[in-house]
Amino acid sequence: MPDVKKILFVCVENAGRSQMAEGFFRKYAPRGYEPQSAGTKPIDAINPLAIAVMKEIGIDISNQQPKIISDSIIQHSTRIVNMGCMDKESCPAIFVQNVLDWEIPDPKGKPLGEVRKIRDLIEKRINELCKTLE
Repeated sequence: MPDVKKILFVCVENAGRSQMAEGFFRKYAPRGYEPQSAGTKPIDAINPLAIAVMKEIGIDISNQQPKIISDSIIQHSTRIVNMGCMDKESCPAIFVQNVLDWEIPDPKGKPLGEVRKIRDLIEKRINELCKTLE
């Protein structure tokens, strides 16, 4: 579909929040939209707890891969969502303009219960976003 609109979810490592957002958006997106995610300093693999909490609710993100944000990804995105930053020097909001900033806590190093709360917050924000796109 050449007229697909891409929604880009960004965070630093592209291993937790943005990957969960990509999974939720893939499930809830209105017709004609698709998700992508990227990070300013991506790591090698998705956070295993992020994969686990998403599987608990029937969304498999285990085949997604962290990737680096690029000018091409930014230019081909209809909307960009910054998930939140701990490290201001590599914060994606520095590199892109007109971005939604959700300020969602990083699940890295958090216990399972906290990661579930972060997952649920991301799902709520994704549903709110989808309503504005329909």
